[in-house]
Amino acid sequence: MIEFYPQVKLLHVACVIASGSLFALRGALVLAGSGFGNHAALRWLSYAIDTTLLTAACMLMTMLHLYPIAQGWLTAKVVLLVVYIVLGSLALRRAPTLRARAGCFAAAVAVYLFIAGIAVRHDPLGVLRLVLPAA
Repeated sequence: MIEFYPQVKLLHVACVIASGSLFALRGALVLAGSGFGNHAALRWLSYAIDTTLLTAACMLMTMLHLYPIAQGWLTAKVVLLVVYIVLGSLALRRAPTLRARAGCFAAAVAVYLFIAGIAVRHDPLGVLRLVLPAA
């Protein structure tokens, strides 16, 4: 199965970009007061992309024998993924005010970018490792 690693990694990265882009679009539409941000077609597209993303992630973990409990950077990504999902849900539908939705949207985008930094650096601190002194 390892022979498919380049294709699965490419699919995973493409889904990360597509998922983040779609979330940014939906968030912008919601904050602009457009009902289209929560349109069923966009929600279902989001579900399809995120399911493919998580499937590819599980395939990569299996191929490389890397697991969240054993790898600190993967553990950080999984924990932050849960935070991102909660913030995204608040930003798109559940937060009671527009101001709260905007704050949750900004926080979700920041968490998304931090997760990407962790993935690129394979370090639980992601890009923060560049600015924090070594221990």
